[in-house]
Amino acid sequence: MPTAIAVTSADLVLPAPDRHTPTAVVLRPPDQVDLDGALAETAALLERHGHLVVVVPPWLPVATIRRLHTVRAILETDRIALLDIDLPPLGTALLVRQLRQLSVCDFSPGVLASAARLLPHYIYAGALLGSVAKLDRVPVGLKAHARSWSPSAQFAVLAHPTPHLARLGTSGSAGAHSAGGAAAGLPAGPGFATHLTFARGQLVSDWVTNELAPAWRVQGVMENPLPADSPVWWATSKLVEFAAAIPDVSVLYQLVASVRREECRWCGFELIGDRCGFCSAPLTAPPPAAASSPPPATATSRSRP
Repeated sequence: MPTAIAVTSADLVLPAPDRHTPTAVVLRPPDQVDLDGALAETAALLERHGHLVVVVPPWLPVATIRRLHTVRAILETDRIALLDIDLPPLGTALLVRQLRQLSVCDFSPGVLASAARLLPHYIYAGALLGSVAKLDRVPVGLKAHARSWSPSAQFAVLAHPTPHLARLGTSGSAGAHSAGGAAAGLPAGPGFATHLTFARGQLVSDWVTNELAPAWRVQGVMENPLPADSPVWWATSKLVEFAAAIPDVSVLYQLVASVRREECRWCGFELIGDRCGFCSAPLTAPPPAAASSPPPATATSRSRP
């Protein structure tokens, strides 16, 4: 069986792009299952799949994160990878789907876990917002804060990979397209083939499909339900969240396979990049602390003849 990919919320499990992509395991939070139940479920997953890769977003409740670490500690296993992923909710869901796609390939569990740190570099995640008054995920200027009080205000915000904020006109348009394929005021989109996924909140707008998708020259557009944590992440329910990512598993495979593989000096797993996905040990050991040299001799400390 392939390595299991796990999440802590069912709304981070997007529909599979094909019949070969397995679903993700949804680990129940502490308010739905006690510790004994969580231990039994996790042990059964390890028995069936061998290894478990868990995507751990930073917005999870402290109790949920603590439970994940407690289960791994009690089971005394090095076969559970807890991966801290700092992407917006919809971008996180796309990353989870990419890991699900790669889980059926011939990558070792260590390489698959390390890929979770590589793939976000190729995910463009943002949202169309009706207000940025409380947004703290990207830099927001005083003018943008002031304009957020207008009932017709709309802002195109890119949170990843490079934070950017642009106020749209009253018509909901970002202006003419630039030569680079991006709408005026919006940073250039991916320079590679992507599909765009979006999810509607309480903001009524077709800007993502009518303006952003053509500007970024995406090869496909798909709508999904809004993740439950998106309004909190973006600090408003007046939003349309979007994320563009590589959909083709063959391209994802080549991307991961092209990176040099190393062996973790601590746990022995294969890895790509600079850190092990299972034990979090860096690829190279930190330099040893410089030995302190004895203080220079002074006139009073020298021995007399």
